Amino acid sequence: MAEYRLDELSALSGVSVRNIRAYRERGLLDPPRRQGRAALYDERHLSQLATVNELLRKGFTSAHIAEFLDSTRQGHDLADILGLQQAIFGEPRVAVAIDADGDEARRLVAHGLAEVVDGRVTLTNPHLAELLDRVADQLPYVQAILEVADRVTGLLDELAGVVADALEDSLPAAAPAQGPVAGPASERLQVIDDYGLLGRRVVAERFGAALRRRLMTASADSGSVELDPACEATGS
Repeated sequence: MAEYRLDELSALSGVSVRNIRAYRERGLLDPPRRQGRAALYDERHLSQLATVNELLRKGFTSAHIAEFLDSTRQGHDLADILGLQQAIFGEPRVAVAIDADGDEARRLVAHGLAEVVDGRVTLTNPHLAELLDRVADQLPYVQAILEVADRVTGLLDELAGVVADALEDSLPAAAPAQGPVAGPASERLQVIDDYGLLGRRVVAERFGAALRRRLMTASADSGSVELDPACEATGS
């Protein structure tokens, strides 16, 4: 059976390396076969990527797809799988209730947050789509998304630089002198990928806690929420 490295799998599938890694993290793609520090993929992974992309395009969330795929991995029979599919998927809800020719749609597309398909606006991030599916009036949520996207565009590059500097400072200590950092390119890239994941997870955790504290404080100051001191202290 033919096997492919990550960049080869990306070229064959048309899925970016970044998205393949994200799919692995979310349980949408089976783990690769490891040969030393190299990750090797095969035709099964190509098929999985095609399936995942098609389901995402139709508006299914990554959580639903992961649950469905997990049921197939556990060997459930066809009746169980079809029953689970009907129970958790239902009818795909893909469109955001805004004008496809309007300013909000144009800005979402410009930020890479949405695409217009058949005259309907579809969010490219399934987590955002799932959130908007839960609300009746989607426009305020769309406007909030755009306000954040507009304001953080420049700041994200600065934050990425800070995180990259911190990770680069720690990389030489991450392996012995003859280890991955000094080894072949594929091994160095694996270490970089691992440290990049660590950086994203740490930033997401710290940012989430800080943002919750700020929002809770703002709500308390406006009198709209009775703030629990324990919540304020922990950010939970």
